[in-house]
Amino acid sequence: MRIALFGLLCAAITLAAPAHAEDRQGIGIGRLFNNDFFGDNRDRWRTGSNVISLLRGLGWEGQLPTSFGDVIEYRFRAEIVAPDNLTSGGFPDRRYVGALSFGMHTHFRVEKAEISLGADMVAVGPQTGLGRMQKTVHDLVGAPVPGVLANQVEDGFHPTALVEVSQPFEFGNAVMVRPFVQGQAGVETLARVGVDMVFGHFGQEDLLLRDVVTGQLYRGVATKQPGYSFILGGDTAKVYDSAYISKADGYVLTDSRDRLRAGVHWQGEENSVYYGVTWLGREFKAQTEEQVVGSLRFNFKF
Repeated sequence: MRIALFGLLCAAITLAAPAHAEDRQGIGIGRLFNNDFFGDNRDRWRTGSNVISLLRGLGWEGQLPTSFGDVIEYRFRAEIVAPDNLTSGGFPDRRYVGALSFGMHTHFRVEKAEISLGADMVAVGPQTGLGRMQKTVHDLVGAPVPGVLANQVEDGFHPTALVEVSQPFEFGNAVMVRPFVQGQAGVETLARVGVDMVFGHFGQEDLLLRDVVTGQLYRGVATKQPGYSFILGGDTAKVYDSAYISKADGYVLTDSRDRLRAGVHWQGEENSVYYGVTWLGREFKAQTEEQVVGSLRFNFKF
């Protein structure tokens, strides 16, 4: 059923506007790197992830098109989730997870509502090679080498559908409030509601994307209005099922999964820098405390 849904969504996005396929062009690249080294520096749980989004469309005029499929995002993600103790681990702490995904998403608007709809194929387990990569990197830099790779979540493929609806409200020319609702079914099945607030020009004529782990907003299509912007946000989710924290293994999910975030963005004439920090609430009952991760994006032209 999930594989059929994934295929139908991808086919719908790809075939939505075939008459314009030859006119499509690259309109932006979005990137965001998350790591708890830039947060609480504890190297645990949602310890690191990276996303790259390639946007293609018929052009960009400062707002989303009204047609489904006119803008297509090709999304690539890699993530490592680890137990609190990388060298020993073991139940009741969570198992090690390496996850790689590729997906297609389309972004459009209906009146003032902004809609994102798409699907990802998420591969998990030792087959991703992320555990071996982390072991090599830690060995090179003298960090603790993961000793929990034998207790990884098993190999698997998880078709995952994601939809988000948001509506920006602008107050003056430099304040935006953007409530949203989100639903996901697949590698993690959840329903989420939240809000983001932007002080500055970040996002006013940009195509904004949302990071899966932190909820941080990052720009897929970026305009260049120089200056500083400050971003605040938060959300809460009800998680019904997770391939990362399986109920079959004896884990009990928390009643809610909460996130609070803040970020600062600087845009120069050509270059830009974004740094964000996110507080992540507990995801399973045996998790001993919350965590903090940092997010970075640099865009320099020489």
